[in-house]
Amino acid sequence: MLTQERHQYILKALEDRKAVSVIDLTKELNTSESTIRRDLNALAKKGKLNKVHGGATYLESQSRVTHEDQVEIRKRIYSTKKDTIGRYAASLIEPEDFVYIDAGTTTASMVPYIEEKKAIYITNSMEIALKLVHRGFTTYTIAGKIRRITEAVVGSEAEKSIENFHFTKGFFGVNGISLEAGYSTPDIEEARIKRLAMSKSYHAFVLADSSKFSVNSSVSFGSLESASIITDKLSDTVYKDATSIIVV
Repeated sequence: MLTQERHQYILKALEDRKAVSVIDLTKELNTSESTIRRDLNALAKKGKLNKVHGGATYLESQSRVTHEDQVEIRKRIYSTKKDTIGRYAASLIEPEDFVYIDAGTTTASMVPYIEEKKAIYITNSMEIALKLVHRGFTTYTIAGKIRRITEAVVGSEAEKSIENFHFTKGFFGVNGISLEAGYSTPDIEEARIKRLAMSKSYHAFVLADSSKFSVNSSVSFGSLESASIITDKLSDTVYKDATSIIVV
């Protein structure tokens, strides 16, 4: 395959998947790792992709540092991966757990798989709260302002609500994960809620598909060691030295 053809394949793969690894491209293009690395370096110099350790991410990932899509759009991105992550996260809930579920499309993917009726659930997501109630679970929402784009409850009243709680397990969504910024999200108010709820969780879990790694969003809400990460794939093993990683 000619160089230009490989470059076109890589860019199309990034457009479809948002992230690619050197190992996967080597197999798909039937070439060497050194050739793929040269291709990625060349495309990165042209500003066509974001080069990361072990592969590359779609440049749109960087544009999302300060921007969030509507919930209905985000539900359709990586839906299969989110479903796998959500299923595993739901399996961690035990009887007598006092569970916090953060607003987000990946955390929402837990709901169909939650079975533990003896646990109590707290959430700042109107969507998640309604789904849990309809399935017969004991559910509480925190008070506060509803943010339109993510449908998350935020603000000072929400923070006051969480101050009184001590969660056995907390499950959190994220927009970016990096060694420099830790866990991050675009909105200041959502970051404050995430940070507080995470600090109130005996065991915190961040639910993130592989595209969220090596991405910095606007506001950090936790260091990597403050939570375990549940993900579908880990291309960069450097994160294993920073926190507990569960690949499902």
